[in-house]
Amino acid sequence: MNRTLRLLACVVAMAGCSENVQSRQQAESARVDSAAVLLRNDEIMRSRRNAITRAVEAASPAVVSVNVVQRIQYRDPFADPFFDFFFGGQRSRVRERQVQSMGSGFVMSDDGYIVTNDHVTGEASEITVAFPDGRSLPARLVGRDSATDLALLKVEPDSPLPYLSFSSTGKPIVGEWCIALGNPFGLFQAAEPTVTVGVVSAIGRDLAPQEGRVYRDMIQTDAAINRGNSGGPLLNALGEVIGVNTAIVSPAGGSVGIGFAVPHERVLRIVEELRDKGFVDRNYYTGLQVREVNARVAQALGLAEARGVFVESVEPGSPAEEAGLQTYDVIVGVDGERIVGQSDILLRMYDLRPGDRVRFTVIRDGSSREITMRLGASSRG
Repeated sequence: MNRTLRLLACVVAMAGCSENVQSRQQAESARVDSAAVLLRNDEIMRSRRNAITRAVEAASPAVVSVNVVQRIQYRDPFADPFFDFFFGGQRSRVRERQVQSMGSGFVMSDDGYIVTNDHVTGEASEITVAFPDGRSLPARLVGRDSATDLALLKVEPDSPLPYLSFSSTGKPIVGEWCIALGNPFGLFQAAEPTVTVGVVSAIGRDLAPQEGRVYRDMIQTDAAINRGNSGGPLLNALGEVIGVNTAIVSPAGGSVGIGFAVPHERVLRIVEELRDKGFVDRNYYTGLQVREVNARVAQALGLAEARGVFVESVEPGSPAEEAGLQTYDVIVGVDGERIVGQSDILLRMYDLRPGDRVRFTVIRDGSSREITMRLGASSRG
């Protein structure tokens, strides 16, 4: 009997040891599985944070909404003398109303200079800038340049502001990632900007002039740009500004993946001039009178094709005469860029200032030559 009991106790003890060993193995396996899950989740989290997310995180605090109030004058339809009898006395024919609009912008220096589009500010009577942290500050219009559609604002912050840096790596690379930040349709002012991502579709795009604005050498992107995005930054994957979102081509008014930004080199030059002088000085002087080459002129000058502009006259003592340009010279290139007609030469020279040097490719007596002219300062208003 005692022997039987001892055998049973031994069996029970062995069974207990087996269960303890199995329990420890299961616990160890569970810990290994849990650690593997945590490691996998950590890897996924790290993979979610890429160059784009880091650039957005760094840039977002410096992107603002620009709220504009304009006073618009309009003709009162009931100001006709016919209605004076009904309304008693003569009424003013010109009325005024306030119109509110909104766009985007970005801080370019910690002391409060802000870049946006000229078509955003317009003839503003009041400008307020809303920051992602919820603050709103009144802004002063430092200067505007309708030709390049750029404007510079200034706010007076209590402390240094986060700001964006311009690209230092030259022209964007076609096909590289780019990020558009802004406030489309004015939906979320005083909040984090909306982010859209695409690629640089092309560089050096020239658009037809619109309302006196010269859109040349633009960056094309398929990052979604809508009304309200105007004035916001286009960034590269490093979080640097490569352009200012300005225009879209769309049959319906919304984004169809063809957006355009003013390149950062032009933005830098324009805003520096606006900050220094409040305006852009294009009042240069050449002393040239030119006319477009047509088929008849091409035949008369013995040209192989009707292209470029020919010099009609050169003013004595002018920069053109000093450079050696002569009547009937045909200008077919400016600074290495091909000239087809008169509009081309005007567009190519629009970025120039008094004192700048410009290199003309000229055909004279059937042979091509390069002539460099230093632009003078015009004394004419």
